[in-house]
Amino acid sequence: MSDRAFLDTNIFVYSFDKSAAAKQERARELITRGLQDGSAVVSYQVVQEFFQVALNRFEDPMTIEECHEYLGAVLAPLCQVFPDADFYRKGLDLKRVSGFSYYDALILAAAIRGGCRRLLTEDMQDGREIEGLRIVNPFR
Repeated sequence: MSDRAFLDTNIFVYSFDKSAAAKQERARELITRGLQDGSAVVSYQVVQEFFQVALNRFEDPMTIEECHEYLGAVLAPLCQVFPDADFYRKGLDLKRVSGFSYYDALILAAAIRGGCRRLLTEDMQDGREIEGLRIVNPFR
């Protein structure tokens, strides 16, 4: 595995969260660095989840035009993992061994498929390692 990190959906959501200034700044740093040096990876699932939140749950929801811009500038360049039957099988296996929900297991599968050493997320068990992938809460 490389020194690449998988960015979970909450990183992108926090990058827009004005009510959590420290998390917003940290999230923006992670995204900017990942775009600049190619060290960040996301999957189709992160794109889908982010737009669901951005369009429906942001205090000031993004417009479709803003979503198109963000997709082109940020999410599409980072999106490197797409599903196939083996990917879904891996998610099922990871669910069994990790105890995480199926959707979280798919995030794990995407990070592993993307060649990442770290999964940056606030939503899973900080410090846990699964198949050489370390879960890290970047907001600690």
